[in-house]
Formats: sequence, C-alpha cells, structure tokens
Amino acid sequence: MKNRNANRRSISNEQRTRRFELRLSEVERKQFLELEKALGLSRADIVRIRVLQHSKKMLVNTTEIMKLLDGIGAQIGRSGNNINQLAKHANTLRQQGMLHSAIMRDFAPLFTEYIRLQRKLEQSVRRLIRLMRGQT
Repeated sequence: MKNRNANRRSISNEQRTRRFELRLSEVERKQFLELEKALGLSRADIVRIRVLQHSKKMLVNTTEIMKLLDGIGAQIGRSGNNINQLAKHANTLRQQGMLHSAIMRDFAPLFTEYIRLQRKLEQSVRRLIRLMRGQT
C-alpha cells in the first residue's frame, strides 16, 4: 500500500474534499478490483488518471502485454530459424546441382511477403511500446 500513498502525493498537493460516486454491477466491480490489483493503483487514482489526466490514453496491464509480446517474439524467432533451415537446404541442393529455378522463383514472393509482414509487425510493436509509455 506504500505505492498508493506515494502516487497520491505525487499527483496533487491539493487537499481532496469532494466525493464522486460510481455505481457498478457486481461483474463490473470485480473487473475494477482486478484492474486495481493488476495496475497497483487505487480505484480513485485509476479514475483520476483515466478521466482527468490522460483521457485520450489507455490504462493497460503491461504484464499481460509483455507476456503476449514475448510469445510473438518467440514465434518470430521460430520463423527465422525455419528460414535459415530452408536457406541451408537450398544451398545444399544448389551445391549438388539439384536446385531448380522454379523453386527459387516460387520462394522469392513468399520471402518478400514475410519480410513485409515482419516489418509491419515491428512497426506495430514500436507503436504499442510508445502507447504504453504514453508518448502516442
């Protein structure tokens, strides 16, 4: 709870004397409590940050996003490994004189598309990181 008190002091030195009531269903209340726990912020701070300070920004569970990004990174690594294996096999076939030009002709557009998608994914990840930092 030490973190909550530090957040309160850093947000404003002004004494808060006004109350604001929010009605929630039981499901919404449970969601709010889970959000509070995941973000490590008080309910009041979540509302203040979301509504008053950063109304155009989104509160995110960075732990969950990092897990998802880690999974994406693992998949990209596997793809790169597969491409290296294909390249090694193609070189072996070329050295043996068994690599047909039709295979390379068919492979080139697929590899080009892979590179395009990987660049697009990199741009999306960079944008997501900027959004998480609040730099939109």
